[in-house]
Amino acid sequence: MAAPHPDEILRGLDPEQREVATSLGEPVVVIAGAGTGKTRAITHRIAYGALTGALDAHSTLAVTFTTRAAGELRGRLATLGVNGVQARTFHSAALRQAQFFWPKAYGTALPQVTEGRFSVVAEAARRLGLPTDTSVIRDVSGEVSWAKVSNVEPESYPALARASGRSVAGIEPEAVARLLVTYDNLNRDRGRIDFDDILLCTVALLTDHEDVAAQVRRTYRHLVVDEYQDVSPIQQRLVDLWLGPSHDVCVVGDPAQTIHTFAGARAQYLLGFTEHHPGARRLELVRDYRSTPQVVDVANGVLAGSGQRHVTLRAQRPAGPAPVFESATDEAAEAAAVARWLKGLRAEGVDWREMAVLYRINAHSPAYEAAFADAGIPYQVRNAERFYDRPEVKQALGALGATARTKGAEPGMEQVLAVLGALHWKEQPPSSGGQVRERWESQNALVDLAADLSKDGATLAELVAELQRRAAVQHAPSGPGVTLTTFHGAKGLEWDAVALVGVHEGGLPFVLAETDAEIAEERRLLYVGITRAREHLRISWSGGRGRDRRPSRFLTAILPSAPTPERQRRRKVAKEIVAMTCRVCGRGLTASSDRLLGRHEDCPSRYDEDLLAALRIWRTRAAESANLPEFVIFTESALVAIAEACPRSADQLAAVSGVGPAKIRKYGDDVLALVRAATPDPSASPPEDPGLPRALRS
Repeated sequence: MAAPHPDEILRGLDPEQREVATSLGEPVVVIAGAGTGKTRAITHRIAYGALTGALDAHSTLAVTFTTRAAGELRGRLATLGVNGVQARTFHSAALRQAQFFWPKAYGTALPQVTEGRFSVVAEAARRLGLPTDTSVIRDVSGEVSWAKVSNVEPESYPALARASGRSVAGIEPEAVARLLVTYDNLNRDRGRIDFDDILLCTVALLTDHEDVAAQVRRTYRHLVVDEYQDVSPIQQRLVDLWLGPSHDVCVVGDPAQTIHTFAGARAQYLLGFTEHHPGARRLELVRDYRSTPQVVDVANGVLAGSGQRHVTLRAQRPAGPAPVFESATDEAAEAAAVARWLKGLRAEGVDWREMAVLYRINAHSPAYEAAFADAGIPYQVRNAERFYDRPEVKQALGALGATARTKGAEPGMEQVLAVLGALHWKEQPPSSGGQVRERWESQNALVDLAADLSKDGATLAELVAELQRRAAVQHAPSGPGVTLTTFHGAKGLEWDAVALVGVHEGGLPFVLAETDAEIAEERRLLYVGITRAREHLRISWSGGRGRDRRPSRFLTAILPSAPTPERQRRRKVAKEIVAMTCRVCGRGLTASSDRLLGRHEDCPSRYDEDLLAALRIWRTRAAESANLPEFVIFTESALVAIAEACPRSADQLAAVSGVGPAKIRKYGDDVLALVRAATPDPSASPPEDPGLPRALRS
């Protein structure tokens, strides 16, 4: 296949992207707003340079932060007729260089890289008499990583930690510094290095051995760095060592998407690039091809109050629906409203997998899992762990690979089902949540992916080869349901419809964000969440613990002054499913909590106190058994309404506000048994021994 003409590479680029593509042989910094086609711009820059002879593809190093992003760069370059570019993550590029040059420089092989640091950090903590709770070790492990990528030596750590206000699980900075030393000593004694040591070792190698550095620079004469707003001090040092006296470097990033400063990211390297490289060209990508004008307006509005440098996005898509802004009485009501919104979109033709719900912390996941289960909405929980690094995925791929050695020529899908079935996968999802649900989701994603790949009759050997290829580039499958993930976990992803939940004071900005810098990062986090939506956007907040919560301060400039048609329609729906008049006094109900209860809170209650007490005990035990918050089982208002109505059948229970079909299927028998035990039906003969509902038996 003949290589395309250079002019063909430029065809289809907008003016700003074209300027990026043709700016060669000089330092260039590209400020690329969300959805503006930065990957398109930099791949066309490399391709145009290679086809015009301005750069050598085989002498080009393009670094980014994820294996999938690196794979996407290589794939796009291949479609443009350019091969040979080294597109790698920072760690992959550094490890390759260190493994090759370390024996020549030091006479020994590079130490083996450990798979994780958790167990070694725990041992270091035990030796120092520090707490070893799982949550503490997780936090300390994060601090070990921060110290390494920030190039902070143990002796400097206490002063820097105090100056920057860093606090780790209540442990004194001096104790953390001692743990850093102990942790490194343990790894050294075992002949191991950890993931972040890869960068440190490569920096040391290139710093101490100029001949090695010179050879690396001769090999890679052109440097491209993606997501430059996320580079850490040690990564910046590595970029400088790779570059040396050369000026052939292009960096791309968006300061408005800097959301990992807690992990060492420093946007100052992006913002200060022209000072670090005098004469560098600064370009901006501002045309947003991802989101509708309505979504873009919300994103621009959130940043308008930041007082920080950022690009103003210009929407290129046709107009779409107005974003929805809603409040709710509590998280359970918020989750139920989101479920109704998503079901409405599904009825309009939006695919489940093109929907996502984003929350600030993982602790919010159970409420939405419960609401979606009640509503019959398929979903998948996405966490920070990479798909192919999950233990159940590694186990499945290993089992498939072993089977392929003897049955590789047999029909692929048939063997996949047999292997996954032997690993306890079932077609129906488990009723419980947590790790059981996550394991099933991972296995089911592999089954769905295999089904897609088997449409042309692929053999097991062909399927395994493709799965291994995808694992190598971290090309994770998309699940069949709505994605549930954190704002941080959504970075780099996009969906047709996105619901941002818990956007209230204490939620976003998070309650622990106190300094101006921390608040600013929380604002950027909301911006990242908003810009994940292509067309449909919903932002909500809720009350909690018996008090009202104010919507996030970041929404002040963007909340509509008048109800939108969408909000009016949803208010009408809400009025149809809750009581509008008090069943005690007959007057109208205005407060949402009163409407859910069916009476004014200060009107005399007619519930059976013993029944309500029994219902509360049952709810506590049911929540503990399912590892869910109590309100996910039933809200307090729902329990009071049940105690007042004393339903004796499933139909009567369904008439109680807050009780839907899914809850009746799960809990109806227990609830009705409690009602019958507490308030016997005088028209019925007394049972010989009714006993206790199964949920209350010891």
